[in-house]
Amino acid sequence: MPQALVEALGLAVSHRVAGALPGDRRAAGVGAGTELAQLRPYVFGDDVRRIDAAATARTGEPHVRLQVPERTLTTWLAVDVSASMAFGTTTRLKADVAEGVALAVGRLALRHAGRLGVLTFGAGPSDLHPPRGSRAGLVALRRALSAGVGIDGSGDPHALADALGRIGRVARQPGLVVVISDFRDQGDWTRPLGSLRAHHSVLAVEVGDPREAEVPAVGRLAVVDPETGRRVEVDTSRPRVRERFAALEAERRETLHKELRRLRVDHVTLSTEGDWLLQLGRGLA
Repeated sequence: MPQALVEALGLAVSHRVAGALPGDRRAAGVGAGTELAQLRPYVFGDDVRRIDAAATARTGEPHVRLQVPERTLTTWLAVDVSASMAFGTTTRLKADVAEGVALAVGRLALRHAGRLGVLTFGAGPSDLHPPRGSRAGLVALRRALSAGVGIDGSGDPHALADALGRIGRVARQPGLVVVISDFRDQGDWTRPLGSLRAHHSVLAVEVGDPREAEVPAVGRLAVVDPETGRRVEVDTSRPRVRERFAALEAERRETLHKELRRLRVDHVTLSTEGDWLLQLGRGLA
């Protein structure tokens, strides 16, 4: 990925999650920071570099200055690896776009001493990697993505809801949660997503393919639901079938958009067609 594009993307992400960036919330305890927490007399073992000259001169006794630490931003990536993500009719699969987004956001998250946590879901039990900083965080992300996507019929219709609920339970401090999915999960994921939004900045990255919006007229087709493995035969030469398919897909997408707007969750739509990194940057601008 070109470094210039990554830097521009980082600026866009910073604007979107400004409320979760370091310095905007006070952390517990004391440490290295800019805001005063306490002035107290010097005791043996204190760092002499923390001696406050003004307080020492005023009282005639050495005093040390303790600051409130600035909390670094913790980013959580929830990556959909269900079988439906293995679909793609252009130059790449949906899983390829999801992996690229995860790597781009992961690199941005680890800047400025940030930490990155990863959770993959949709292919059996969810796989959680706790937040790590620096190179360890990027290694954990690559390891999680290397497992690939699930197989047909292995999906759980409640995987997205369960994944969001799990992040809500383990993410104690406010941060950024990025959900990368095609959002074709039929479970009730709106409630756990709303709970996350109450405590974190949340970004929903929807990954789709042009052929999911309409079906071509190619005669009889055997269609398999990748999430459940269910097989259905349809006659795509019938205009009514194609129109009904397009209407159902448009309704699904409109419902998704309405729910995300209602929850006040930032939403970016990406496609397997075209430059997904450019689409992501425009969506965040």
